[in-house]
Amino acid sequence: MADGVRPASRDDGAERAVLADEARLVKRTRWRLVAWSGISTLLVLLLLAVALYAAVARTLETASVAQLEARVDPIVEFLEGDQRGPGDGPDRGGFVLGGGNTFLYLFDQQGHNIRLGPGGQVAPAGLPVPAGIVAAKASPDGQDVRTSTLQIQGRNQSATVPIRIMTESVTAQADNNQYFVQAFVDRTTEVQTLNALLLVLGVGGVLVVVVAFGFGTLYARRALVPIRQSLEAQRLALRRQREFAADASHELRTPLTVIRSSVEHLDRHRDAPLGESSEALDDIAAEVDHLSLLVDDLLLLARSDSGAVTLERMPLDLGDVASDAASMLGRTAEGRGVRVRVDPEPAMLQGDPTRLRQLVTILVDNAIHHSPRGGDVDVTVRAAEDLAWIEVADQGPGVRGEDMPHVFDRFYRAPGAPSGGTGLGLAIARWIVEKHGGRIGVANRDAGGAVFRAELPVASPDSTGSTATASSPEGLLG
Repeated sequence: MADGVRPASRDDGAERAVLADEARLVKRTRWRLVAWSGISTLLVLLLLAVALYAAVARTLETASVAQLEARVDPIVEFLEGDQRGPGDGPDRGGFVLGGGNTFLYLFDQQGHNIRLGPGGQVAPAGLPVPAGIVAAKASPDGQDVRTSTLQIQGRNQSATVPIRIMTESVTAQADNNQYFVQAFVDRTTEVQTLNALLLVLGVGGVLVVVVAFGFGTLYARRALVPIRQSLEAQRLALRRQREFAADASHELRTPLTVIRSSVEHLDRHRDAPLGESSEALDDIAAEVDHLSLLVDDLLLLARSDSGAVTLERMPLDLGDVASDAASMLGRTAEGRGVRVRVDPEPAMLQGDPTRLRQLVTILVDNAIHHSPRGGDVDVTVRAAEDLAWIEVADQGPGVRGEDMPHVFDRFYRAPGAPSGGTGLGLAIARWIVEKHGGRIGVANRDAGGAVFRAELPVASPDSTGSTATASSPEGLLG
């Protein structure tokens, strides 16, 4: 393009809408991943918390019931196997040494408290527990265990104490009467333990869920990086395809217009001698050549985008390739009054000789067209350790700072660029370098003019030719 400015795409609005849709899709996907992470962690924690709480509660209950059984069993054995009355029992009830925090009382069928032995304690208010007696009567083993509360009256205040109470029905052998033994244990410590466990599980669960959401957010963002890159790559490919089609049509329009004008001129002067139409024929020939070159370049780039172009790998000397390619442009340089100087050194590498010759041809031809009459184009080839590089320097006006990032873009032509170019040569040069696993850059020389440098690895890169590349690096590729 003559002015180097790409026209605004009519699809900008549609592209912005697609970008917005993609952003919303990625955002929804990210929050879904975070939600799944948090919810799954929460469910696992709930299951573990329920299992832990049930295990601890069951352990405490089992210990408490065993404690009650140890207190009740001697009384039951005494009443069932001894001829003495219940008031002569070995256990006086209430709190006794060795009984822990258990309390035991004996009741008859009418619910009257029977003191166990001399000095036996009177049952506190709230005992017996009628529900326990009814359940013990209906139970096959004559035993019932349940939790309840007991109102304890102190000197200055009363307190409600959680208890576990065991009721056992027993028939005394001495008088053949049915009695009910009720023993209870204070559950205050058990309840406090379970409440503390609930608090720890609740606070710990909240903290773990918060951390899970945080890590879920981090990993969701990382997990979506390939998706974002894929979407960006697809979007970039679509944008390049649109720009490629728009730019190609623009570049093709000019030579076709010239050819059409020339054909119309010939049509209007059918009877004129052929010599008088030589200018129109020259224009047609020049534009056909231009079209042929443009079509060839377009086909090469299109095939390279689709991956249909493969490189031939063989050992070669980059210095020999540069010398051969530069010598082929001797007539072109002579016609423009430019001298091409080649300073090659042996630089062995694995590469495609045809494509590398094309690379040198593009760089040298570009330098010739940008050099003033009487100027020099210097081609230098060197090798250093694992790299071989070629520099092509001219004595032209150099590259403007605003043009530097776009020099290797397709169809980009800076203002004041020499006529006759297609804007595809440097794009093809970059593709050749990158396909060989190298990188290419451009910088301005202190003495004036521009210098292009292409660095190529000595060893053959992988099949994709993918390595770090730089189209306009600082300091000319560092």
